[in-house]
Amino acid sequence: MTDIASIPLTRINGSADTLAAHSGKVLLIVNTASKCGLTPQYEGLEALFQEYKDKGLEILGFPANDFGAQEPGTNEEITEFCQVNYGVSFPLFAKADVTGEGKQPLYAALTQAKPEKVGPAEEFREKLKGFGMTPTQDPEVLWNFEKFLVSKEGEVVGRFAPGVEPKSDELVSAIEAELAK
Repeated sequence: MTDIASIPLTRINGSADTLAAHSGKVLLIVNTASKCGLTPQYEGLEALFQEYKDKGLEILGFPANDFGAQEPGTNEEITEFCQVNYGVSFPLFAKADVTGEGKQPLYAALTQAKPEKVGPAEEFREKLKGFGMTPTQDPEVLWNFEKFLVSKEGEVVGRFAPGVEPKSDELVSAIEAELAK
Protein backbone atom coordinates (compact mmCIF):
# COMPACT_ATOMS: atom_id res chain seq x y z
CA MET A 1 0.00 0.00 0.00
CA THR A 2 1.03 3.61 -0.46
CA ASP A 3 2.05 6.03 2.29
CA ILE A 4 -1.57 6.59 3.38
CA ALA A 5 -1.41 3.05 4.80
CA SER A 6 0.77 4.11 7.72
CA ILE A 7 -1.26 7.13 8.87
CA PRO A 8 -2.35 6.47 12.47
CA LEU A 9 -6.12 6.15 12.86
CA THR A 10 -8.33 5.70 15.90
CA ARG A 11 -11.40 3.47 15.83
CA ILE A 12 -14.58 4.80 17.38
CA ASN A 13 -13.95 2.52 20.39
CA GLY A 14 -10.52 4.12 20.94
CA SER A 15 -8.38 1.30 19.54
CA ALA A 16 -5.54 2.06 17.14
CA ASP A 17 -5.75 1.23 13.43
CA THR A 18 -4.17 2.09 10.08
CA LEU A 19 -5.20 1.46 6.50
CA ALA A 20 -2.38 -1.10 6.37
CA ALA A 21 -4.56 -3.30 8.58
CA HIS A 22 -7.06 -3.34 5.70
CA SER A 23 -4.41 -4.18 3.10
CA GLY A 24 -5.56 -6.20 0.10
CA LYS A 25 -9.12 -4.88 0.31
CA VAL A 26 -10.87 -2.24 -1.76
CA LEU A 27 -11.76 0.57 0.64
CA LEU A 28 -14.64 3.02 0.49
CA ILE A 29 -13.84 5.82 2.94
CA VAL A 30 -16.82 8.01 3.86
CA ASN A 31 -17.18 10.99 6.20
CA THR A 32 -20.50 10.59 7.99
CA ALA A 33 -22.96 12.51 10.17
CA SER A 34 -26.02 11.47 12.17
CA LYS A 35 -28.15 14.61 11.76
CA CYS A 36 -27.79 15.31 8.04
CA GLY A 37 -30.29 15.11 5.22
CA LEU A 38 -27.92 12.51 3.73
CA THR A 39 -27.81 10.37 6.91
CA PRO A 40 -30.09 7.72 5.29
CA GLN A 41 -27.05 6.88 3.12
CA TYR A 42 -25.94 4.78 6.10
CA GLU A 43 -28.58 2.28 4.99
CA GLY A 44 -27.16 2.11 1.47
CA LEU A 45 -23.60 1.91 2.76
CA GLU A 46 -24.48 -1.01 5.03
CA ALA A 47 -26.28 -2.78 2.14
CA LEU A 48 -23.23 -2.22 -0.10
CA PHE A 49 -20.96 -3.56 2.64
CA GLN A 50 -23.10 -6.67 3.13
CA GLU A 51 -23.21 -7.33 -0.61
CA TYR A 52 -19.48 -6.92 -1.29
CA LYS A 53 -17.61 -7.58 1.96
CA ASP A 54 -16.96 -11.23 1.09
CA LYS A 55 -15.61 -10.09 -2.28
CA GLY A 56 -13.04 -7.78 -0.67
CA LEU A 57 -14.80 -4.45 0.00
CA GLU A 58 -14.38 -2.68 3.30
CA ILE A 59 -16.30 0.49 4.12
CA LEU A 60 -14.69 2.81 6.66
CA GLY A 61 -16.88 5.49 8.25
CA PHE A 62 -15.37 8.69 9.63
CA PRO A 63 -17.88 10.77 11.61
CA ALA A 64 -17.23 14.51 11.38
CA ASN A 65 -18.97 17.59 12.75
CA ASP A 66 -17.53 19.93 10.10
CA PHE A 67 -20.72 20.68 8.20
CA GLY A 68 -23.62 22.41 9.88
CA ALA A 69 -22.73 20.79 13.23
CA GLN A 70 -24.58 17.69 12.01
CA GLU A 71 -22.54 15.22 14.07
CA PRO A 72 -22.79 16.65 17.60
CA GLY A 73 -22.68 13.36 19.50
CA THR A 74 -19.88 11.60 21.32
CA ASN A 75 -18.23 8.54 19.81
CA GLU A 76 -20.44 6.36 22.04
CA GLU A 77 -23.62 8.17 20.93
CA ILE A 78 -22.59 7.89 17.27
CA THR A 79 -21.96 4.15 17.64
CA GLU A 80 -25.35 3.59 19.26
CA PHE A 81 -27.15 5.73 16.66
CA CYS A 82 -25.55 3.86 13.76
CA GLN A 83 -26.25 0.42 15.18
CA VAL A 84 -29.80 1.08 16.38
CA ASN A 85 -31.01 3.03 13.34
CA TYR A 86 -29.06 1.48 10.47
CA GLY A 87 -27.51 -1.75 11.76
CA VAL A 88 -24.06 -0.47 10.78
CA SER A 89 -21.50 -3.25 10.99
CA PHE A 90 -18.68 -1.70 8.96
CA PRO A 91 -15.81 -0.08 10.90
CA LEU A 92 -16.38 3.39 12.30
CA PHE A 93 -13.58 5.69 13.42
CA ALA A 94 -13.33 8.39 16.06
CA LYS A 95 -15.01 11.68 15.24
CA ALA A 96 -12.49 14.10 13.74
CA ASP A 97 -12.28 16.99 11.27
CA VAL A 98 -12.21 16.17 7.55
CA THR A 99 -11.79 19.72 6.28
CA GLY A 100 -9.97 22.91 7.17
CA GLU A 101 -6.66 23.48 8.91
CA GLY A 102 -7.29 20.89 11.63
CA LYS A 103 -8.34 18.02 9.35
CA GLN A 104 -7.05 14.61 10.23
CA PRO A 105 -3.95 13.49 8.28
CA LEU A 106 -5.84 10.79 6.38
CA TYR A 107 -8.22 13.35 4.89
CA ALA A 108 -5.33 15.68 4.06
CA ALA A 109 -3.76 12.81 2.10
CA LEU A 110 -7.02 11.74 0.43
CA THR A 111 -7.89 15.24 -0.80
CA GLN A 112 -4.34 15.78 -2.02
CA ALA A 113 -4.36 12.47 -3.90
CA LYS A 114 -7.78 13.10 -5.51
CA PRO A 115 -8.53 16.86 -5.46
CA GLU A 116 -11.67 16.70 -7.61
CA LYS A 117 -14.83 14.68 -7.13
CA VAL A 118 -17.18 12.91 -9.54
CA GLY A 119 -20.91 13.58 -9.33
CA PRO A 120 -23.23 16.53 -8.83
CA ALA A 121 -20.87 18.69 -6.74
CA GLU A 122 -21.81 22.02 -8.33
CA GLU A 123 -25.53 21.38 -7.92
CA PHE A 124 -24.88 20.46 -4.30
CA ARG A 125 -22.90 23.69 -3.76
CA GLU A 126 -25.82 25.69 -5.18
CA LYS A 127 -28.25 23.97 -2.80
CA LEU A 128 -26.01 24.83 0.14
CA LYS A 129 -25.86 28.46 -0.97
CA GLY A 130 -29.66 28.44 -1.15
CA PHE A 131 -29.68 27.51 2.54
CA GLY A 132 -27.40 30.46 3.30
CA MET A 133 -24.27 28.34 3.69
CA THR A 134 -20.84 28.91 2.20
CA PRO A 135 -19.71 25.62 0.65
CA THR A 136 -16.09 24.52 0.46
CA GLN A 137 -14.20 24.41 -2.82
CA ASP A 138 -12.06 21.57 -4.18
CA PRO A 139 -9.87 20.04 -2.97
CA GLU A 140 -11.72 20.29 0.38
CA VAL A 141 -14.45 17.79 1.27
CA LEU A 142 -17.74 19.39 0.22
CA TRP A 143 -20.15 17.93 2.79
CA ASN A 144 -21.07 14.82 4.74
CA PHE A 145 -21.06 11.48 2.90
CA GLU A 146 -18.35 12.29 0.38
CA LYS A 147 -16.72 9.03 -0.69
CA PHE A 148 -13.12 8.06 -1.52
CA LEU A 149 -12.36 4.77 -3.26
CA VAL A 150 -8.97 3.18 -2.51
CA SER A 151 -7.59 0.25 -4.51
CA LYS A 152 -6.25 -2.98 -3.00
CA GLU A 153 -2.78 -1.49 -3.47
CA GLY A 154 -3.66 1.61 -1.44
CA GLU A 155 -4.02 4.06 -4.33
CA VAL A 156 -6.83 6.63 -4.19
CA VAL A 157 -8.66 5.80 -7.42
CA GLY A 158 -11.98 7.60 -7.04
CA ARG A 159 -13.78 10.38 -5.23
CA PHE A 160 -17.53 10.87 -5.27
CA ALA A 161 -19.63 13.88 -4.31
CA PRO A 162 -21.96 13.62 -1.29
CA GLY A 163 -25.05 13.26 -3.48
CA VAL A 164 -23.72 10.10 -5.15
CA GLU A 165 -25.80 7.38 -3.49
CA PRO A 166 -24.04 4.24 -2.22
CA LYS A 167 -25.95 1.99 -4.63
CA SER A 168 -25.61 4.35 -7.63
CA ASP A 169 -24.44 2.81 -10.89
CA GLU A 170 -21.33 5.00 -11.04
CA LEU A 171 -20.14 4.09 -7.54
CA VAL A 172 -21.03 0.39 -7.76
CA SER A 173 -19.33 0.14 -11.19
CA ALA A 174 -16.14 1.73 -9.80
CA ILE A 175 -16.16 -0.63 -6.80
CA GLU A 176 -16.75 -3.70 -8.97
CA ALA A 177 -13.96 -2.66 -11.34
CA GLU A 178 -11.53 -2.39 -8.42
CA LEU A 179 -12.66 -5.69 -6.90
CA ALA A 180 -12.08 -7.42 -10.26
CA LYS A 181 -8.42 -6.37 -10.38
